[in-house]
Order: sequence, then structure tokens, then C-alpha cells
Amino acid sequence: METLTINKDEIKWHPACQIDHIPEDGGACVLLGGRQIAIFNFARRGEWYATDNQCPHRQQMALSRGMIGSQGNEPKVACPFHKKTFSLKTGECLNDDGYEIATYPIKVVDDVVYIGL
Repeated sequence: METLTINKDEIKWHPACQIDHIPEDGGACVLLGGRQIAIFNFARRGEWYATDNQCPHRQQMALSRGMIGSQGNEPKVACPFHKKTFSLKTGECLNDDGYEIATYPIKVVDDVVYIGL
């Protein structure tokens, strides 16, 4: 598995949505740059995350509808179909070494959610 290093100067921030478009302790999907990106408002932790919306297990665009929670101190999302769980920080699959998802930098400014691509 190859690790991708992102140069912070190369990130372009794209407005994705208003914060009230994402449910507290849940997720929603946006289309940015031709990609479906899942955005999660992990209100219990006061944190925001962005990942691929596609679960690599069955290539279903469903992660934004998954349940979020924690495994130890690791924030995670579970695919609503087959319960594969992924770290919201790293994209690593926490219950099957054969899968991973991309994660994206995210920030909130003036009630707007921005995704870094």
C-alpha cells in the first residue's frame, strides 16, 4: 500500500455546502470535481471528516449514509450494507485489511464546509 503525501500548498479548497445541510452525528454526499464525497459532522466529537462516498467492498455509493462512531479513540464510519468499517482519519478499513478509502482535508469557515482537493 502506497502512502500519498499531500503538499499543503497544492490543496485547492472547494465550497461543498452549508453546515446545516449535514446532519449532526451523520453524513451527506456532495459531488465535487466529478467525485462523490461523503461529509460527516461528528458533532459528539466536535469534528468534521470527508471521505470517498464509495465503499470499495461492493463499489456502492453509500458511505455517507453509514453510521459513525468510535473504535477506541478512532472515529469511524460503517458501510450501511455490509458493515465494513473505515477510519474517518486515515481511510483504513478497521475490520478487513483488503480495503481502504480516500480521505480529504476539510474545514468550516463562516458556516460553509470546504473540501480540499
